[in-house]
Amino acid sequence: MPARFAAAPIGIAILLAACASGNAPGATASAVSGSITVFAASSLTNAFTRIGADFEKAHPGAMVHFNFAGSSTLVAQIQQGAIGDVFASADQPTMQKLVDTGLVSGPPSVFARNHLQIVVAAGNPRHVNGLADLSRPGLVVVLCAPAVPCGRYAGQALRAAAVTVRPASQETEVKAVVSKVALGEADAGIVYVTDVKAAGAGVQGVEIPARFNVTADYPIAVLKDSQDVGLARAFIGYVLANGQETLGRDGFASP
Repeated sequence: MPARFAAAPIGIAILLAACASGNAPGATASAVSGSITVFAASSLTNAFTRIGADFEKAHPGAMVHFNFAGSSTLVAQIQQGAIGDVFASADQPTMQKLVDTGLVSGPPSVFARNHLQIVVAAGNPRHVNGLADLSRPGLVVVLCAPAVPCGRYAGQALRAAAVTVRPASQETEVKAVVSKVALGEADAGIVYVTDVKAAGAGVQGVEIPARFNVTADYPIAVLKDSQDVGLARAFIGYVLANGQETLGRDGFASP
């Protein structure tokens, strides 16, 4: 069974935040400079883009580049030799793949949590009211592929509700599911609460009851081949402390 990562204790988060601001013992202003690449789950796109900009503003000598994609896609890239400094996953089992192969440096820390919603077109024209409706004949449903965290979570929710869905397509990232619903190519899908919120007025969410819903833990870690471990740790510290407000505005829950 994959190991579970605990949320970073408050003391660790404070220490990392201090590193991020250059005030930890041994840290200097020059230590918080340089350039890093952060591999992050696509559901983090909006929040991490803003967090990266805030981090650069706080540390003018630092630059943060992002590679957003489905968590499983990012893991495959890293395993195939792609160079990055930080990995933020939408689930723990996907992060564990890098832990098991020695591709992360130090234990991952959970920095956010998420939940599922059914995404439908604005106005809910097909009158989807819950998971059971996703099995209705003629309803076009898209899901993330089972290897992708959002697909695995959707499968867990559907099994808990004893609902069988035959998706019209299985996408490699959660934003593709939202996009197909927003464009009218699908009637409904299962995504994260945060993705429904980020999509704006073109879609809306249908709540999934807590007894069927899934809590998605998001871990973050420094990659073993990081070219700037100090800056990578500083960014993670910033996410764990200063970034929580931004994540909260996007609908993420604190760990």
